[in-house]
Amino acid sequence: MSDKQAGNTEQLDFWRGEFGSTYTERNAADAWQLQARVRLWSRIMRAMDGRSPQSILEVGANLGNNLRALSTMCSATFHALEPNPTARERLVDDQVVAPERVLDGFASEIPLDDGAVELAFTSGVLIHIHPDDLAASCGEIYRVSSRYIVCIEYFSDKPEVIPYRGHTDKLFKRDFGGFWMDQHPDLQLLDYGFAWKRMTGLDNLTWWVFEKR
Repeated sequence: MSDKQAGNTEQLDFWRGEFGSTYTERNAADAWQLQARVRLWSRIMRAMDGRSPQSILEVGANLGNNLRALSTMCSATFHALEPNPTARERLVDDQVVAPERVLDGFASEIPLDDGAVELAFTSGVLIHIHPDDLAASCGEIYRVSSRYIVCIEYFSDKPEVIPYRGHTDKLFKRDFGGFWMDQHPDLQLLDYGFAWKRMTGLDNLTWWVFEKR
């Protein structure tokens, strides 16, 4: 098994197992969270200049807090890719996503056709993908999107590894927007911004909106 395959398997096991289930239990889908996400996505969607996507995939959806917010703003068909079974069960039980569109998988292998959705996005997911697997994961997200890619992640101007709840090699920060543009030069940046935790209550998140050209 190559180092890349070994790293990918380690990440999958981590999020499919007890830690991933505990993460799901920690991240409640409450009214406050929904309002904060609606405000964030209102800014992001404005960058699309009224061309609201009709199909949306969240890669690493967990409870689907982003999709819950988006459901109040648009009538798109939602898809969710999520490796943890507890989180997938909640997505179905809470009727966030139709059961047939809740997918078991990881960013580096998305079980959808090329251009299957108009918008594919991550939110706090690329930070948990090992750097050896990052290019392949972004390549898959790029492949399944027919138009828009949104990236909402922690930012650092240089790659760095951050201890994460007592674990090593599980949280990686970098300039993800720059990484996307270097990997896929045809992407046009529509907008970018920062969600300041002190004002939003969300984590300190940097976001980018790209369009495939």
